[in-house]
Amino acid sequence: MRFTKPFWAGIEDGSITVAFRGWTRPTVVVGRPYRTGGGRIEVVSVDEVEPSSVTEADARAAGHESVVDALAQVRTDEGRALWRVEFRRLDEPDPREALANASELTDEDLADLDKRLGRLDAASKHGEWTEAYLRLVAEHPARRAPDLAEMVDRETQPFKLDIRKLKNLGLTTSLKIGYELSPRGRAWLDALDAR
Repeated sequence: MRFTKPFWAGIEDGSITVAFRGWTRPTVVVGRPYRTGGGRIEVVSVDEVEPSSVTEADARAAGHESVVDALAQVRTDEGRALWRVEFRRLDEPDPREALANASELTDEDLADLDKRLGRLDAASKHGEWTEAYLRLVAEHPARRAPDLAEMVDRETQPFKLDIRKLKNLGLTTSLKIGYELSPRGRAWLDALDAR
């Protein structure tokens, strides 16, 4: 679930617990965790509401000064309805971080990663890429994504989506600028080189 930077601190400290969105249908699911710039949250409720039902308390819980301000930020044209999303901040660690820091890989872990990376390569329209991208990140930590994308002759956004797939497997981590291999990613490359 996306929030712009001004809302991150409120999400992080728990003062923002509501969001208003203009959707044709909900794009979040109750009970599911989502990552935001302010940390991980879990959606508690998703309800279609009338603008007239939005209260000042709702607006403040969404990080706005008034109902008018809150509603002005939501696009409800072209068949979009107003949705109220309530959420809570999750205090437990991000499972991706725990996975990324797991550098002791068993033979079963290695086989599972080989299989998953093989599937990503097989599904790609631009050929095998997973090992090459991991090596690229290893050789150029903290390098801007557009620079890395140019090195492999890709557009930036599709390249970033591929890197996110590696991050979801715990193999890379995002930095303020660019990426780096996680301990798990380094362990997989080391094991691959040893083979």
